[in-house]
Amino acid sequence: MAEDRIKEAILAHDAIGVDTMAFIYHLEANKKYTPFTHTLFEAIETGACRGVTSTLTLMETLVRPKEIGDTDMRDDYVYALTTFPNLTMRAVDAAVAEAAAELRARHRLRPPDAIQVATCIVEGGTAFVTNDERLKKIENPKIIVMEDYL
Repeated sequence: MAEDRIKEAILAHDAIGVDTMAFIYHLEANKKYTPFTHTLFEAIETGACRGVTSTLTLMETLVRPKEIGDTDMRDDYVYALTTFPNLTMRAVDAAVAEAAAELRARHRLRPPDAIQVATCIVEGGTAFVTNDERLKKIENPKIIVMEDYL
C-alpha cells in the first residue's frame, strides 16, 4: 500500500526537510497528494520526526493568497507555517548561504532549491521531501520525490 511506503520513507529519518510544494498541496487539500502530505505532516506533528523548511516556504505559499487578495487564506497559511508542532522554519543566514552556494556549484541548482536543501542540511535533515525530479541528483540528503510514492 502506498501509505505504508510513504510512512516507511519518512520515518527512516529523525529530521526531514520539506519543500514548499508539500505545504501548498497540503494546505490546498490537493487530492492527488493528500495521502503523502497527510502522512508527512502527521509524522511531524506527532514528533515521529522533525520537519525543517526555509522561510522561503512562507514567501512562496503566500503568493496565491496575495494574488487573489484573500487575507483569510493568508492568515491561515501564516498561522499554519509558524505554529506547526515540530517544524523549524529557518531564515537564510551565513551557514545556509554557504551550504546553498556549495549545492549550486556542485549541482547547478536554482537559488530557491539550493536554499531549501541547504536549510535541510544545516538543520541536520537526512532527507528532503519535494516533487522536483531535478533534485534527485543530490545524494545527501536523500531526496524523496512525492510523485514516486503515489
